Amino acid sequence: MGVTGPPGPVMDRDEVDRALARLGQEHEAIETSLLALQDHAGRRLLEGARLTGVTEERWADTEASVTLLWAYFDAYSDALRAAREIRSRRRWSSREDLVELTELLRGASVTVAGAALANAPAPHGTGRLSQSFSLAGLVDRMNELYASSLDMVVAADAVWSALPARIDLLAAELRRTRQLAHSVGVRPGEHPAGDDLEHITHTLTRLREQVVSDPLAFWVRAQGSSAPGGGRPDTTVYDREARALEDVRREIDAVLTVRQDAEKRLVRLRDVLSRADRTLAEARAARGEVLAKIAATEVPVVGGPPTVLQEQLATAAEYRRQAQWHRLSPLLESLEQKAEDELLRARESLGAVTAPLAVRAELRGRLDAYKAKVARHGLAEDAFLVERYDAARRMLWSAPCDLRVAEQAVLRYQRAAAELLAAPHAAERGGPEDHRGEQGS
Repeated sequence: MGVTGPPGPVMDRDEVDRALARLGQEHEAIETSLLALQDHAGRRLLEGARLTGVTEERWADTEASVTLLWAYFDAYSDALRAAREIRSRRRWSSREDLVELTELLRGASVTVAGAALANAPAPHGTGRLSQSFSLAGLVDRMNELYASSLDMVVAADAVWSALPARIDLLAAELRRTRQLAHSVGVRPGEHPAGDDLEHITHTLTRLREQVVSDPLAFWVRAQGSSAPGGGRPDTTVYDREARALEDVRREIDAVLTVRQDAEKRLVRLRDVLSRADRTLAEARAARGEVLAKIAATEVPVVGGPPTVLQEQLATAAEYRRQAQWHRLSPLLESLEQKAEDELLRARESLGAVTAPLAVRAELRGRLDAYKAKVARHGLAEDAFLVERYDAARRMLWSAPCDLRVAEQAVLRYQRAAAELLAAPHAAERGGPEDHRGEQGS
């Protein structure tokens, strides 16, 4: 939709002809635009919809604007027709014709009756009996009304084109998820995911009703855009419910996985708890052995297996038998962690109980290693070393064994062996008597 040139002095014949050609082109453009608006899919939908809220208010104004647009266009067409008739009177227009044409083409010569203005939206509905416009002013007014009307129609159509179809697809996915949830026992009031599905269902139903009746409530205008329909549909609520449904689907998938793997996981749980029990039994037996064989040692008490885990395992097996997968899923996850913790506790208990035996075994190994080293240097028959070795060995192989005293005996043997190995000719210089004298000292 175009704009005519500015008013000026009396136009000559060429100026009139150029103005009429320009106005004719504008007339065609305006008519094409109005017919396109009249035939717009969004406008037809708005005409047949039960609207509410801001859309209802905007559509009432838009309908009045469209009616006023056609009234303006009719007045514009009449003025253009009158100007063409004056110009067609003569091939060479007289001055009187040119004055009349100048007034018609540039002056406020177009009058719109008050009946057409009565229902016009503010600020166009002035309450006057009639209004007069220049052709340029009338085109500006039509451009303004057309832009606001098209903006409303395009925005509503964009929301209707985007959101209801997406909501319907999500609702179909929601129905499938509800059926799947029902098959694994996830129902409202019995499982949080069931409550979430119920909430999503109500929200989507309400959202679709609101989008259909009040699409403009879900339209976000683009910042700084003045073009008709500049903006986008507001999908905030839809996106939030889509994410919530995806979260529920993951939870349902987890429950389905439990249904498929429940027996394997229960068998694995029984095995872990059985290993923990056997380890604790081994620790208790080892504690008795340590108390009998090791003296002056604090041996930790070994607790029994927790009966609560066995009870929970029995509950899990009952859930599986009754196909209560939604209850079995969190219980299995909890039990698996607790069973691993229990096995770790049993192993730590066994390690703590058998630590003194490990210390005794390390001392025995160290004593025999030094004896072998001494033998390699030909000193195995040294009376002093033999005496020190026999003393340490008696302590380590007697029951109960005092580890602190036995460790000192091993250290004395090590030192004696180290000294003798460091001075290989000491035996020749001092003789056996020196060893016996050191022994007695």
